[in-house]
Amino acid sequence: MVKYRLPTMWLSFMAFNVLTVFGCASFNPLTVDEVPFRERAQTQYEGNVRVTAAVLSPEETDALFDLPLYRRGIQPVWLEFENNDEKPVWFPRISLDRNYFAPFEVAYMHHRAFSKQSNRQMDKYFDEQAMGGYIPSGRVTSGFVFTHLDLGTKNLNIDLVGKDHEVRTFTFFINVPGLRADHQEVEWDDLYSKDQIVSHDEIGLRKALESLPCCTTNRKGTKQRKPINIIIVGDTEEVFHALIRSGWSETGSIDKTSVSKTGMSSTVWRQYRYKPISPLYVYGRPQDMAFRKARKKANERNELRLWLSPMTLEGKSVWIGQINRDIVLRFAWLKVIYKIDPAIDDVRNYILQNLWYSQGLAKFGFVKGVGAASISKPRRDTWGNRFFTDGYRAVVWVSSEPVSFSEVVNVEWETPFKKK
Repeated sequence: MVKYRLPTMWLSFMAFNVLTVFGCASFNPLTVDEVPFRERAQTQYEGNVRVTAAVLSPEETDALFDLPLYRRGIQPVWLEFENNDEKPVWFPRISLDRNYFAPFEVAYMHHRAFSKQSNRQMDKYFDEQAMGGYIPSGRVTSGFVFTHLDLGTKNLNIDLVGKDHEVRTFTFFINVPGLRADHQEVEWDDLYSKDQIVSHDEIGLRKALESLPCCTTNRKGTKQRKPINIIIVGDTEEVFHALIRSGWSETGSIDKTSVSKTGMSSTVWRQYRYKPISPLYVYGRPQDMAFRKARKKANERNELRLWLSPMTLEGKSVWIGQINRDIVLRFAWLKVIYKIDPAIDDVRNYILQNLWYSQGLAKFGFVKGVGAASISKPRRDTWGNRFFTDGYRAVVWVSSEPVSFSEVVNVEWETPFKKK
């Protein structure tokens, strides 16, 4: 048997390449003062405690940490606490993200082969940069929490716990650069003139909602699409904050360049969290805002479309909505077709419960208007999707401030949950 040996010179060449690629890998993070992310920071006060928060963009993250954290689905949140109380307070990082990344975990995920010194430097750096949990009296403390990646508007809930178990909660809604959301394309002031706005009381609004068309349409208004099954009462900011806090993601504009792929993690793209939602039409225009709640697979997702109506209720805006759940994906004639859940009342009730449990719901009720269709005699939209319904629309009043479960009011207009 003939034995072959690689020439010594070739082995030396391979070893040199390995050391060049891995062994000499450098780790050169910047200081916080060298990256201007704090220019977008927001600050809140409660008593003698100040909290300042900022979320780094993909580019800022790459520059500061010298590592592509976004590609791993990691998003650094910078916090600064100033405690002027006489007693210390504690910050449980789990209040910000229940599944946050520990600093050594982040470092280990980026360790490089044959780079022992660089890896130790990385471990030390992330440990030093991490936000601690103890904030002494009379001190200013700052650092990072490594959270899961969100684009668009990121909701931060920060709890500080005192010695007497008093809990201070700070809620932030911070825009993360990188997503051009659909609602940013809308010229809100141009949608309606002042004489088109109709102010209602609750009785008048109920009648107006019952007289709305049953369904959305195509662009020309000649074909019915999915049913109008949700109404939201609240100012733009209230609607926006309630949905974001409930776990809904903004979606990109129809413009294909609306979402920058810089630093995107594969997980985000697999879930299609921010992918633009196809247009449906009410008032002769496509939706003004769209949100998605992604699930484990791209073809399992809840989608919400909203149109600002020319109606108001006691000074609050009224939004016409359509919500549906995609449950299966199939291909036909080189097109991707999503099948919606035919039990459309279930997803209507889902968003009601979702807002309720996330403390974003103030009041709710139901009105007629969709038109009933039984499971044995379902209706179909123009795409051939069948659906059945009790015929009611959910009407929800949202709040940007947390509302406890027991304080939510049922206006008791209609009762769709009748016992059989």
